[in-house]
Amino acid sequence: LGRMQQLVAEAMEEGALGLSTGLFYVPGSFTSTEEIVELSKVAAAYRGVYISHMRDEAQGLLDSVTETIRIGEEAGLPVQMTHHKAISRDMWGRSVDSLALVDAARARGVDITIDQYPYTASQTSIAALVPQWAQAGGIAELLSRLNDPETRRRIRSEIVYRIEHDRGGGDPDNVVIGLCEWDRSLEGKSLASILSERDAEVTLANAAELVVDIIERGGARAIYHAMDESDVERIMRHPATAIASDGGVSVFGQGVPHPREYGTFARVLGRYVRERGHLTLEEAVRKMSSQTARRLGIHNRGLLTEGYYADIAIFDADEIIDKATFEEPHQYAIGIKFVLVNGQVVVEQGRHTGRRPGKIIYGPGYTGM
Repeated sequence: LGRMQQLVAEAMEEGALGLSTGLFYVPGSFTSTEEIVELSKVAAAYRGVYISHMRDEAQGLLDSVTETIRIGEEAGLPVQMTHHKAISRDMWGRSVDSLALVDAARARGVDITIDQYPYTASQTSIAALVPQWAQAGGIAELLSRLNDPETRRRIRSEIVYRIEHDRGGGDPDNVVIGLCEWDRSLEGKSLASILSERDAEVTLANAAELVVDIIERGGARAIYHAMDESDVERIMRHPATAIASDGGVSVFGQGVPHPREYGTFARVLGRYVRERGHLTLEEAVRKMSSQTARRLGIHNRGLLTEGYYADIAIFDADEIIDKATFEEPHQYAIGIKFVLVNGQVVVEQGRHTGRRPGKIIYGPGYTGM
């Protein structure tokens, strides 16, 4: 623990914005709450923030929110629940309860906020359907466990549960392969459609065996359709929620990635502001700019005001909309006319100018080393 605390201190002095954890993923899933509190105290000493992909966003959602709040409260630093959502049909509507926990914490002085992407599907490794205990030690250990018939049966049984009550959303058709480098023909197809192509009955058991087969052959990235639109809208409207894509940067035309990589911010402005009226234009812009900058402790950015860096997006509020879909994700949004970074035009009438005037942004503990 002492060595870990030292590493956090070194990172903060080198410019980190704070401490982040991925408690759903191995090996972070094996970390105790108490350990995270102690590491977060170090980040707090440098005025950093704690941001967490929580342990569980399905059946254990409320326990995970409670844990995240506890970490911020006991460590004494700002805390953020990242890409907040309620996964699985069993949990639809429970954002009412998760947001109530947030409101209660904020009322007693906990500095907790949220970020969210505006879609009803998530994206991560196909291994998200595999229990964490089976992934301990890495892929080699997982493959070794799968070679033992009894352990394989146990793992497959838990995958069935996760398809039915977790990221699978209750149906093998809800799990779609996004990127599969060892077999591109699987990309864009659901577990159900792959089974049908192989003349196999579409059952939870067969879907679980297919997941195991994909992992044994090299793994894949998957999209999980397991959220409800009402939860997305409710979380978006909450005043503590900022907008974030949680997306990577794909090679254009490669694979079938989540459309959030292309459409997140335009989708909010077009669908949820202009078309549905869930947010005002001003509130949406704040959730994408100043709210984010202030949460991360980034100064002189996020507002149009004298003395700030000129990071500016100019868009047509009547036109802006996302074009990327789950079926055809490699499509750029429309309606964004100009983008300036540090005062230089990098996008002009929808085309990149080739300029790259970005600057490294250092956190509050940066010592100039």
